[in-house]
Amino acid sequence: MEKLKAAGLYGGALVKVSGALAKRYNGCLAMLGVSPTQLGSFSIDGMGWSPEVAEEKGDHYYLNIGEANSNAIIVSPQQKGKAVHMPFHSFDRDIMTSIFAAYDKEIRDITKDSGICIHLDQDIDSYYEPFDLLRYKKLSVSFRLLNQLQEKQKEQLALVTEFETGNNFIDRKLHDKLLASAKQHGDLRTRKLQLEPITLEIDSFYTKAFGGIFVLRDFVTDIIVFEDLQLFNKAIKNTTHEVSLFHTSHNELMATLVNHRITEFDIKKAAKTKRYERIKRHLFVEYLEKVDHPLPEVLDSPFLFKKYLNDLDTETRKRLMSVELYNQRKIVERDLKMEDVVDIQYTKALLEPHSSLEEEQSALIWKLLTKIIPVDPLHLYWYDKERFYKTYPTWKDTYKDWIIAHIVQNNNITNL
Repeated sequence: MEKLKAAGLYGGALVKVSGALAKRYNGCLAMLGVSPTQLGSFSIDGMGWSPEVAEEKGDHYYLNIGEANSNAIIVSPQQKGKAVHMPFHSFDRDIMTSIFAAYDKEIRDITKDSGICIHLDQDIDSYYEPFDLLRYKKLSVSFRLLNQLQEKQKEQLALVTEFETGNNFIDRKLHDKLLASAKQHGDLRTRKLQLEPITLEIDSFYTKAFGGIFVLRDFVTDIIVFEDLQLFNKAIKNTTHEVSLFHTSHNELMATLVNHRITEFDIKKAAKTKRYERIKRHLFVEYLEKVDHPLPEVLDSPFLFKKYLNDLDTETRKRLMSVELYNQRKIVERDLKMEDVVDIQYTKALLEPHSSLEEEQSALIWKLLTKIIPVDPLHLYWYDKERFYKTYPTWKDTYKDWIIAHIVQNNNITNL
């Protein structure tokens, strides 16, 4: 992981927390019913999730109260625009963006001496079955301030109003109450502390609940895609819901995505993309055994690539180069069927979100396609970082260098 850290691809874009901020963070954890961290210094992302605290607790989702109730913590305005490293839902980062857009000034004011606990409430106390996710259509984002600062402001304002009424300014007891409030909480009269709940509409989304589920709405029919095969097998026995159910391994899912205009596939167009070249080289590396040159040179040099390609057995070469073989043969063999030539990994991996989808929908479908067949290392990093970090240690060292270079190069480029 040291190479990833050095390249800013692991644990980057985090906010350092220590001293008073760490104390406030622990106060927010207590509000959520979570035991405090014993760490004096750690870092947090845009939602207040900390990799160090997660490691300490042995729980990546320590901020959640069950799968149906997610939370976030803000203790610094520097969290604005930061990445969300361990999202439970596909829309978590968008929620944090909306919160900072609505309450940027208030957050700057509050975090001078307090912290904010954020509760993402979809009016479901707990999930009991995957079909509960179909009810997930609106999300209410509510806020609680550390040390009940909002309530203390109301109390202080009430004391001021009482002080300014009639001859109460000579009331010694009232003087003492005002002074005590000011000493403990400061002057709260003009502070921007009121954060009204935000309601957001939820359409299609991904959640890690039930082992990972995609809920696709606003298409021909509602679709639920499972990552967990056992849960899928259990769910298909339920016939009370009008929804199409698939597991990520199902070939029928690919046809449905195309037929419902959720994805599209143009093998001639795909063969000319950088994404195809990355996928082909990723599969190529899996077949390589003995290599006398550094892998980055082999993968980037047309001559070395062909040299090692020809060292493989004929059937393996046909599978790796099946896209080119199909496109060449199709020119003269009009009746040639794709499934007779092109390796199924390519027919899955070269799908892409339909051009009619909006940006948010497109990102969700890229995530789904990456879950179905994770053979593009760049997309794996972009759309499924958790799996990327688990898979990364299994790759050859020099291949890691090649992947890191491509991620760094393409991180600010779109349409790949």
